[in-house]
Amino acid sequence: MSSEKPTNEHISRIDQNQDQSPDSVRSHGLTVSGFAVYSAVVLIAFSGLMNVIGAGAFGKYIAISVGGSSESTWLSQVTAIVVTLLGPPIAQAADYWGRKWFVVLTTILGFVGCIVVSRSTSMGMAITGEVLAALGYSSQALLNAIASEIVPRRWRPAAQGIMSLTSGLGAAFSLLFGFAMVSDSSEGWRVFWYVDSGLILSGAILFAFFYNPPPRESQQALTTKAKLRKLDWMAFVLLASGIILLNLSLTWYDNPYPWSNARVASTFALGAAFLIALAGHQVFLKKDGLFNHNIFKNNRNCALALFCIFVEGLFFFSFNNFFPIEMAILYESGDFKLGLRMSITYFAAIFSAIAVSIYSSWTKDIRNPTILAYVLLVIYSVLMATATLGSSKAVFAYPAFAGLGLGIAVANITTAAQLCAPPSLIAITSGLVAGIRSFGGSIALPIFNSIFNSTITKQIPAEIAAAVLPLGLSPDDLGRFIVALTSQDQQALEIIPGVTTSMIDAGHQGLATAYLLGFRYVWIAAGAFAFVAAVGSCFFVNTRDDLNMQIDAPLQPQHGDDESMKAIET
Repeated sequence: MSSEKPTNEHISRIDQNQDQSPDSVRSHGLTVSGFAVYSAVVLIAFSGLMNVIGAGAFGKYIAISVGGSSESTWLSQVTAIVVTLLGPPIAQAADYWGRKWFVVLTTILGFVGCIVVSRSTSMGMAITGEVLAALGYSSQALLNAIASEIVPRRWRPAAQGIMSLTSGLGAAFSLLFGFAMVSDSSEGWRVFWYVDSGLILSGAILFAFFYNPPPRESQQALTTKAKLRKLDWMAFVLLASGIILLNLSLTWYDNPYPWSNARVASTFALGAAFLIALAGHQVFLKKDGLFNHNIFKNNRNCALALFCIFVEGLFFFSFNNFFPIEMAILYESGDFKLGLRMSITYFAAIFSAIAVSIYSSWTKDIRNPTILAYVLLVIYSVLMATATLGSSKAVFAYPAFAGLGLGIAVANITTAAQLCAPPSLIAITSGLVAGIRSFGGSIALPIFNSIFNSTITKQIPAEIAAAVLPLGLSPDDLGRFIVALTSQDQQALEIIPGVTTSMIDAGHQGLATAYLLGFRYVWIAAGAFAFVAAVGSCFFVNTRDDLNMQIDAPLQPQHGDDESMKAIET
């Protein structure tokens, strides 16, 4: 190789050559090593989603064991934040240093994080463990990229569909296994994370052993200094600053500070300013950076995909956190039955993932299933928003609509975005998809928490008063009654003068009605986002010619690699 230091012209030529080299026009079948790599990718994705589901579904059990219930929302929130911050940078760096060790090292960190969570003695320790576990999930974008680039483009919808199927299996297993564990013991969540750590480590070992692709041209032709110059450091700083500040402000809103509080308003304004600066930097100053303009040149699909995946992330994280809470408060008392209710969502997602894999691979139609996905999410939101306290049996079936939509959306949107990208940019495109999805999730939790908390803060006193004052409770004792009822202090209720069993029952009914209204507004907001995404999905373009038998990154060196590298070195 030439010892001459690469200039910007050389670097640009390498990127162009990589897109036009034999790597981008190969056509081969699957191999044993390809099947093994895909299996490892599936196992890592499965175990990663176990942690995400566990953080949302079992956070309250962790809080019961170690305390810190007011901080338990951060168990889910840190995952979304970390993936948003690190997903795109890791994906961009992997184009220059290779995918393998980024996946292996982050997955091992995920293993360590699960061990830390399982051994937690405080909420702070559990959140720290989730940060490490989220580092393992931050390579999700690379897993999606690898799953697509090692198979013919014709099979990409199927490859991404199987990834969605894996997510459905992982989520369903997590809920049934996890709730079975916590039903047996309040410490059962520790067993859940022990099992998850074993699966993560197994996936990392399998991947490290079988994934040995030939080096990419940019790995060999660029010096370390040239590779570092190619990374979009300014975008990384602006993204991190904006996301962290925006999430802090939204988390503080109504918890406990009002919007007019300087801490909330100034932090929100500063976070928004950083994100606006990021947009300006990417549009006008850095055309080959984090949001590489070549991704958006072919058609509008990539821009639409990023918007739609933002909404999907927002919807998924809101569902994962609010649905189990609503079921536990209003409809279900048993832990395992609660897990069964949630698992219906993911069994439906498994079915739709299989169906869309077959349909989109056969017909090369990505647009219509994506529209259907968001229509299904709208239907679910409408059904949940119109549920009543007597809708327990009906609500058992409603999550199937959410599952059908989620199973379709991620697979087809990821495929649509990846088909817009040249082979050399498929990883960064997948990174953007994963990062934007997690960004949607990271702001969904504080936004919907604010909607929920502000609603029940107003409705609990009003609904309880409307229920018990007509029965004879003194208005002077109403405040004590509400405090005792919401804290489930039966002894305090009984010593209030004039309180009867019928008053207590009516108070519980009023409290349930207040919670129902709080959840209703959450689902209305989620449904509004899903409706906008459904409209946006109508503008996807079906690029059927791109779904051919070419493989962008075969796992074995092919004829023409040596000639391509010699041309670059020259």
